[in-house]
Amino acid sequence: MEKIIVKASRTYQVSIGRGLFSQLCALTPCHPGIAVIVSDEVVAPWYMEMVSAALKAGGYHVKNFIVPQGERAKSFIWYEKLLSFLADAHITRSDVIFALGGGVVGDLSGFVASSYLRGIPYIQLPTTLLAAVDSSVGGKTAINLPEGKNLVGAFYQPYAVIMDTNSLQTLDADIFADGCAEIIKYGLLADESLFKLLSQHVLTKNREDTALLETVIARCVAIKRDIVAQDERDTGIRNLLNLGHTFGHAIEKCSGFSIRHGHAVAAGMAMVTRVAVRHGICDNQVLEKLKSVLQEYGLPVSSEFSPDSLLSALRSDKKINGNVLRLILPQHIGSCRIEEIPLDKLDQYLIG
Repeated sequence: MEKIIVKASRTYQVSIGRGLFSQLCALTPCHPGIAVIVSDEVVAPWYMEMVSAALKAGGYHVKNFIVPQGERAKSFIWYEKLLSFLADAHITRSDVIFALGGGVVGDLSGFVASSYLRGIPYIQLPTTLLAAVDSSVGGKTAINLPEGKNLVGAFYQPYAVIMDTNSLQTLDADIFADGCAEIIKYGLLADESLFKLLSQHVLTKNREDTALLETVIARCVAIKRDIVAQDERDTGIRNLLNLGHTFGHAIEKCSGFSIRHGHAVAAGMAMVTRVAVRHGICDNQVLEKLKSVLQEYGLPVSSEFSPDSLLSALRSDKKINGNVLRLILPQHIGSCRIEEIPLDKLDQYLIG
């Protein structure tokens, strides 16, 4: 088992290994009370009973709350429903939310935990590769608006993150590849050796190599931990973690969220790398290496949407500060920089 300590406004442990759902109480820092397990309609049939049994064995009284699969659960409708469920169940600050699922479940659960009674404990139990390496760590919680993704939320760190790698074996191929896109992001962003490892050992072809998965997940979490420790509130260096996400979120919005997050981020990384090449920030070899890896994982390297559509979506991006948009551009494999683009030059700088 891999263990990583994250030091932010709350210090907590990220545990990564096989069979950890059966060891929940040993890894949970909270005292037994009421445990509200939040999951979605796809994940719940696989793991809700196992997690419930483990928590009951540790003395918890368990209540379950199930949301729809996908981004539609990150809405004010489901935010209110979950708040009402907690109130009806008389949940107090000594009780705990367990977010069992992917990034959507984690984002919704974390935002509810941050705001109910002005803050109650929550623990992330990521069941997707994407959530394991990215969204479960760092304390960003949010729901969506029709105008854009993650526009309403809070910085609220979990009390623990417990990743049972057995759950990765039941993922559909597209969902697994989604997480691989975020892993490739970490290699391009901050670790050339990780990028090379992903090229030499294609995770989509080595899913049963749990030791490899644990090593890769732990490396990504460590990179994110180090960045979050310097900039928890996302005012500076943490912006680097948005590599590929600016275009990626625009692609998601243009598709009505029918394109999965990781696939959108993959296309977004390729697009911003083209921008970096066009403006002399990186060599074309960086783009070719990135495209090669993405295609090896079955991930897209371009978008079907018009420049005008993407630009319209970009103008509601939460990373806009005043009249500038912060864009993360690769310099070489393992290094990126933050570029501030005036909004009135988005069309010529980003697309032209």
